[in-house]
Amino acid sequence: MKIFIMLILIIMNNALAENVIYKDGKQELEGFIAYPFKLSSKSKLPAILMIPAWKGLDDYHKSIAKRFAKKGYITLAVDMYGKGVRAKNNDEARELATKYRSDRKLMRQRVQAALDYLKKDSRVDVSRIAIVGYCFGGGVALELARSGAPIKGAISFHGNLDTPNAADAKNIKAKILVLHGAIDPSVSKDQLLAFMQEMNDAKVDYQLVAFGGAVHAFTDEKAGSDITKGVAYNANASHRAYQIAFDFLKEIFQK
Repeated sequence: MKIFIMLILIIMNNALAENVIYKDGKQELEGFIAYPFKLSSKSKLPAILMIPAWKGLDDYHKSIAKRFAKKGYITLAVDMYGKGVRAKNNDEARELATKYRSDRKLMRQRVQAALDYLKKDSRVDVSRIAIVGYCFGGGVALELARSGAPIKGAISFHGNLDTPNAADAKNIKAKILVLHGAIDPSVSKDQLLAFMQEMNDAKVDYQLVAFGGAVHAFTDEKAGSDITKGVAYNANASHRAYQIAFDFLKEIFQK
């Protein structure tokens, strides 16, 4: 009976998912991988690395991984901090995220470990991998692209755009999509212009879409609705951003 119920749930959710353990050196990490229900041993599927916001991997970000899996992509939600290390509040999140934002080598190493793990999955088409990140994770996604990783695309949802190594943009092999809140106070006008200059100088194939009236975390339904706080959900911007992201993925993954 339990097996039958599980199968029904899988069919209803249109995705199969599980926690997974992998390592960055000696550091044990606990990610979460979601598979499309149509997964077949006879064919390999495109895949996505999904980087959570600064509090780390939680049930909300696991639901995002399932959302991408339902679109046909094997999706690994990445653990940036280590097994069991999750921020309980914004102060802890800021401390954890700052450790990686101030050490881009460590940041790249940690996300590269997840990429290496994903590529070992026999069901993944290693020639069709993209990275998607949210807030802090958006910055991580862009940093992996700057490292020269052989990925097809990088998507940043309301993410950090700054980098201490703008010249590294010359290494980018991926197409870039930045989905930005037009009045996001966490990204200054100077940072926005510097990012565009960085991409233009390196002749990167990139898109930057700014959503009017949207601030930070505009895709997060738990972020409230008060834009004066600088963090708020915007249903229209979220819907449009996801539609653009899904179209982008179809484009970069087409054979």
